[in-house]
Amino acid sequence: MGSEMASNLQSHWKHFAQKLPPQLLYVKEELDLRKALIAIAVAAVVFTLFSMFASKNKKKFPPAVPGLPIVGNLLQLMDRKPHRSFTSWSEKYGPIFTIRTGLLNQVVITSSELAKEAMVTKYESISKRELGTSLNILTCQKTMVAMSDYGVEHRFLKKIVMANLLGPSPQRENRAIRASELEKMLESLHSELKSFPLSTCEVNVRQYIKEALFPFVLRQTFGRDIEEVHVAGLGSFSKWEIFDILVSEPLRGAILVDWRDFFPPLKRLFSNRALENEAKQIESRRSKVIKALIEEQRKNLAGKAIADYSYVDTLLANYQNLNDTQLLMSVWEPVIESSDTTVVTTEWTMFELASQPSKQERLYQEIREVVGDRPVTEDDLANLPYLTAVIKETLRKYTPVPLLPPRFVEQDIQIGGYDIPAGWHILINMYGINHDKKTWPEPDTWDPDRLLGDQKLDLGLNDFRVMPFGAGKRICAGITQAMYLIPMYVASFVQNFKWILPATEVHEEDTIFLTTHKLHPLKAIATPRSQQ
Repeated sequence: MGSEMASNLQSHWKHFAQKLPPQLLYVKEELDLRKALIAIAVAAVVFTLFSMFASKNKKKFPPAVPGLPIVGNLLQLMDRKPHRSFTSWSEKYGPIFTIRTGLLNQVVITSSELAKEAMVTKYESISKRELGTSLNILTCQKTMVAMSDYGVEHRFLKKIVMANLLGPSPQRENRAIRASELEKMLESLHSELKSFPLSTCEVNVRQYIKEALFPFVLRQTFGRDIEEVHVAGLGSFSKWEIFDILVSEPLRGAILVDWRDFFPPLKRLFSNRALENEAKQIESRRSKVIKALIEEQRKNLAGKAIADYSYVDTLLANYQNLNDTQLLMSVWEPVIESSDTTVVTTEWTMFELASQPSKQERLYQEIREVVGDRPVTEDDLANLPYLTAVIKETLRKYTPVPLLPPRFVEQDIQIGGYDIPAGWHILINMYGINHDKKTWPEPDTWDPDRLLGDQKLDLGLNDFRVMPFGAGKRICAGITQAMYLIPMYVASFVQNFKWILPATEVHEEDTIFLTTHKLHPLKAIATPRSQQ
């Protein structure tokens, strides 16, 4: 029986060998069965690899930016402003192209239509975030709405923050808090200017934005403006030290780059303790301060009526199913997000208005015509179209998050007619979309007139030409709040003061942090309108 089987196998082998390429016909008839079987296995592997290669070649991949062996395009992205490089490359390679960063294949999209396809139409296939070492640490392994994978936990946590803090209804309820803190800030600025001769006081605009914003964030989150907190093992921290620990330090930590992120298999072989320790130290301080603030809320909760509950009180009373990490991140996330985009956009808007007196005067005259001598209010915003154009144009030019965190492709998909294999990553270049020369002539020029009367531009809700808050199911939860705060800050600054840039202030394009913070705080000379 055995000899008959061997004979049959050899016969099949001869028949099979006749169809092999000449270079594989080194097996002779006198080879024993074992060698023949080995040869068959080798041939099978060759043909399998050939088939895979042929199949791969049949696919239509996006154009590839040439790179180097092993490192790919990493050395071309060393300036930490990849969004600018991507925008430049899109002019040569088109609105969708591929790069290789180490062992990672990434698809870069710099087109509003293709971004819509990726973020809305094909969303289910790329709903998973792919974060680097530092962001994984700072987000407690993606336990926050903005950085989590889309799924049950994401929807649950987003529903909580929208229903109780950032949604339209709670934002309307918090209107008085916004107005109160804005009024305090304006009074403080007027007071400072009285101490200086006319037109000589250089105001730190960023600090005044923070003075209106951070107390509001604390009050809507914790129900009070926190002047100090004691943290066991660390000591006591003032309000602005709390700001640094909860906002500034995590923003700095978010851009720490771990070279191992580009070579994932090497993470098991090599450590990067310096980076990990720095990120963990930032996370530890953040967590300890948040936990101390939560414990203060917990102690005071028993004596409060439900009507007096703050956002954190509501979490403690009604969401006991949150684990410790979810509770911590649910408290911290709205603090950092509320304290970031609003500062970035308001500061850049004031820079442009102070740089262009005619546009500042045009905005001032619009406010005067609509509200007269009384202070501008949120009810007036709908009647200030030039103000709306000013804010939208700033969000276009100074995109707060120029490059969205990578999305992981979980299954083979097509975008723009190109094949995107599972296992690749997708990067949405928001900066490039907002600076697309085909959509925005002279995109580096700040010109609110280009958006005046453009009713369709809704910042990513239905129109995707400008998406400062993202789009689709992952659109930023704080969009409603931001579009109350930013216009009110800008309108109040312009209504109360005339702004000019000192000779020392230059138009710098450099930024810091993951978002486009101006490298140096804006210094501008403010003159009260009442003194003109």
